[in-house]
Amino acid sequence: MVQRASARQQRLLREFGAHIRTWRKLNGVSATDLAARAFVTRETLRHIENGTGSPRLDSVVAVLTALGIADTVVTAADPYRSEAARARLDAIIGAGGTP
Repeated sequence: MVQRASARQQRLLREFGAHIRTWRKLNGVSATDLAARAFVTRETLRHIENGTGSPRLDSVVAVLTALGIADTVVTAADPYRSEAARARLDAIIGAGGTP
C-alpha cells in the first residue's frame, strides 16, 4: 500500500477519476447503476471517481469493463505501443535479453 501519494500521483488519481465520471455520464448511467453493473459498492465507485481511497485493481477494471473501456485502457498501457518503450525493447531483445 502506498503510504503517501505525491502531489503528481494525487493529481493523476483525481484526473483518472474525473475521466471515469465523465464516461459514466456520457453513457447516461447513474453512479448507483454503474456500481451495480460492476459489482462494486457505491462507496468504491465514489473513491474511484474522486481519486481517493485505495480501491482494488479488480474493482477499477470491473468499472472500466462496465463502461466498455477496459480494453482501451489496458491497450494504452502496452509498452509495445510506445515508441520509447519499443526502442528499449528492441535493444533488450537485440542484446539477447527478454522483456
